[in-house]
Amino acid sequence: MPQSQTQIAVIGAGPAGLMAAEVLAQGGAAVTVYDGMPSAGRKFLMAGRGGLNLTHSETLPSFLTRYGKAAPQLTAAIEAFPPERLRAWSEALGQPTFVGSSGRVFPQAFKASPLLRAWLRRLDAMGVQFKLRHHWTGWDESGQLRFQTPDGAIAIEARATMLALGGASWPRLGSDAAWVEMLAAKGVAISPLKPANCGFTVAWSDIFRDRFEGQPLKSVALSFGPRTVRGEAIVTRTGIEGGAIYALSADLRDVILGSGQATLHIALRPDLETDALIKRLSAPKAKQSFSNWLRKAAQLSPVGIGLLQEAAVASGSSLSSLPPENLAGLINAVPVQLNGVAPIARAISTAGGIAFDELDPGFMLRRLPSTFAAGEMLDWEAPTGGYLLQASFATGAAAGKGALKWLESQASGS
Repeated sequence: MPQSQTQIAVIGAGPAGLMAAEVLAQGGAAVTVYDGMPSAGRKFLMAGRGGLNLTHSETLPSFLTRYGKAAPQLTAAIEAFPPERLRAWSEALGQPTFVGSSGRVFPQAFKASPLLRAWLRRLDAMGVQFKLRHHWTGWDESGQLRFQTPDGAIAIEARATMLALGGASWPRLGSDAAWVEMLAAKGVAISPLKPANCGFTVAWSDIFRDRFEGQPLKSVALSFGPRTVRGEAIVTRTGIEGGAIYALSADLRDVILGSGQATLHIALRPDLETDALIKRLSAPKAKQSFSNWLRKAAQLSPVGIGLLQEAAVASGSSLSSLPPENLAGLINAVPVQLNGVAPIARAISTAGGIAFDELDPGFMLRRLPSTFAAGEMLDWEAPTGGYLLQASFATGAAAGKGALKWLESQASGS
């Protein structure tokens, strides 16, 4: 079995791995990045397909609350590499940023590819080596890293290893979660991986599904429990997804996984006061069809009216027989029964991962000295809006610093 040596092996060429590689190389380490894909940053490019949302412009205290129960574990890393620093880093690569109307931060080029190309050029100039089409398969008996390559199996000796292999969403882009079994076999505690920022399944009627698949619900308000989110959602053939759904997905997912279902409420006209809506719905229908009258009176889209019809059928009532007060109440609280979570492979991100208790302050695995972990492998989740990439970059930088500090301690014998 052929063997080679490298000082630091970074496994995973996504944002966390590449940022760790940059920090390590800046610190003087010889770095080789390994990835199973034919090119680096596959999922990063996918994330930027509709506009690369790097981070968010809100104040740091508010920003940190987006990480929920993982905020205490992520705070130090994000404070050391906050949104302002990420924006400066992007600008230094020739990709200045701007703040959108929603507070989200994007590169002016709006795409991921120019930023990634510039970043890879910088890493190349720093001496970072890349070994692509190298699938990590664990360790051999002597502790060397094993990889399956187009030329067969190889073993690599490294002074330290940085794991940045992502979660389990979009596995065709490289994050297939094969690392879970490998680390669990070493005794590392891993919270079960679950879909995050995901869609949900709904038992739509055939008529509704065939007519409205792919149609957006615009300017709606979605409510679940005490939370209400404004935005958009999209009807899919099997259910519902979209930005406003993703914002509620953690709470919805946990309830559905526990009880098998959850009821989401959708306000189709959230900006219209109830009294004003009732007044509109009290207008005579004349000779109009009910749907046409409803479209004009309440200014509802066809998919919104279809959603109302679905709710009426499910409750065994007739939409046209409802008095204005009840109809107004339904329009701004349409119940949608969610009966399942969309597959993790289709989720935007992943919840669960390596428990933070398994890591020391430098992001080194306590059970595996010299092995570090960063990014989506760790047990955290966040909504879309720039929070996902920010934490990936920040934990990559923090783990890189942790690895440098550990190398220094080994060299000094402390």
